[in-house]
Amino acid sequence: MSVTTSQNCRIDEALPSERQEIGVSKSAQSVARPAERKLTKREVVAIIGGLALAMFLSALDQTIVATALPTIGRALGDFENLPWVVIAYLLTATMVAPLYGKLSDIYGRRRVMLVALGVFMAGSAASAAASSMLMLILGRALQGFGGGGIVPLTQSIIADIVPPRERGYYQAYTGSVWITAGAVGPLFGGFISQHLHWSMIFWPNLPLCLLAALLSNRKLKLVPQHERSHKIDLAGAGLMMASALTLLLALTWGGTRYAWLSQQILILIIVAAALSILFVWWMQRAPEPFLPITVLNNPIMRVGCVTTACAQGVNIGLTIYVPLYYQLVHGLSATASGMALIPIVMMTTPGSYLSGRAMLYLNHYKFVPIVMLSFATTAVVLLALYPLLPVWVVAMIMCLVGMGTGSSYPVVTVSIQNAIAHRQIGVAMGTMNFFRALASSFVVAIMGAIMLANLGAAPERGGPASNAVTAIVGGSATEDLLVRTFSYIFAVGAMFLVIAIVMLIVMEERPLRTTVLAPAAREAPAESAE
Repeated sequence: MSVTTSQNCRIDEALPSERQEIGVSKSAQSVARPAERKLTKREVVAIIGGLALAMFLSALDQTIVATALPTIGRALGDFENLPWVVIAYLLTATMVAPLYGKLSDIYGRRRVMLVALGVFMAGSAASAAASSMLMLILGRALQGFGGGGIVPLTQSIIADIVPPRERGYYQAYTGSVWITAGAVGPLFGGFISQHLHWSMIFWPNLPLCLLAALLSNRKLKLVPQHERSHKIDLAGAGLMMASALTLLLALTWGGTRYAWLSQQILILIIVAAALSILFVWWMQRAPEPFLPITVLNNPIMRVGCVTTACAQGVNIGLTIYVPLYYQLVHGLSATASGMALIPIVMMTTPGSYLSGRAMLYLNHYKFVPIVMLSFATTAVVLLALYPLLPVWVVAMIMCLVGMGTGSSYPVVTVSIQNAIAHRQIGVAMGTMNFFRALASSFVVAIMGAIMLANLGAAPERGGPASNAVTAIVGGSATEDLLVRTFSYIFAVGAMFLVIAIVMLIVMEERPLRTTVLAPAAREAPAESAE
């Protein structure tokens, strides 16, 4: 009986060409589920092409607002709450990422992606029509509720249509869309704020969202359906989102609105810790927890999340503080410092592409990101020791950082997908993006605390250094103090890169599957049986 069940499970998971080898008759193959049909490369490219616009919009709205903040503040007459235009999007997008992954595992990727695009479009319309800072912040929060689901859904859809062995190749292309949006966002935002009304940052999202929804609705019909009967753990989702909200508020307000050791920040940290403990307690007792224990107990999931969180946290942290370093240490203008930031943004794509290509041919596919991250770490250590290096040398160092951090993205993402049961891909991708966003906020908070402790000022969270901060720091700090401050900041970046390398080395290098629906390598018996 057990042999028959095992063979049926293998036949049920196999692709059409593989079922012939197992010994299934042609009549049995003719009734195969649509999920078992292997998509052609043209169909895969068409699906990913339909997702590219949605990803581009989600990434663009995280950066396009940054350069328009001063214009928005003047137009709405409110500078005090201006950072919340960025923070509101970050908070909501971070909190809902695991929720979208869970919902897509239950109701299917296509329907949940259309919901995410609809919410994002509604948030864009609300932001564009805002007549006060409060309305704009609420609109941006609504945008985050939609935009936070686009990336984990895209990663899950790729997992539905491409085997792990080939997945890194396509993950690299989706990563390049994200990086391109991050690069052009500040330029578009600056142009619009200078020559057009600031609301034009949001109005174009409406037709583009409609186009993305039409493309997604048509192309995603090709995606195999893997919906399963699940229950939504509302209590667990609420506890996780509440703990994340309080922790992000502490990381965002610490060192800017309140001192790190102030009563407000300590209370937020204590509440976040208590809610996290309560969430863990609930997961162990809920019949179907919001984050399955099997996902969190998977060693590749845990180590992979730490790896990508540290690597991407350093990337984002340096993206925020390097422009200020160029202005204060090397005396570059705001425009020139923004242009000098291009290497770290643009070189992420080649690193991701090379790493993804290596996964197609190498059994030891971790070799490429380990080497690239090692070069990046060495370069950042050099910058921490000698922060007065010429600008062109610093630009080369930023190129290595971009390639190193970019190379870890496809390897970690595919390794997690390869090790997790397919029915849990959505929640795994949402969880990975959730922890990556938390780590990014943590790295930025540490760098900001260093700057605050040494200079008494820190740039706005999620945006470039403001002219006011630059003027204050430039007028009150000596050159030695500035150099020493940024040396500490770069040392923090090097420390987190070292952690990323160690975790990547520790992460188990399992053979990548060549089929989509085959059971994950070394799955637990309960997972394989399902």
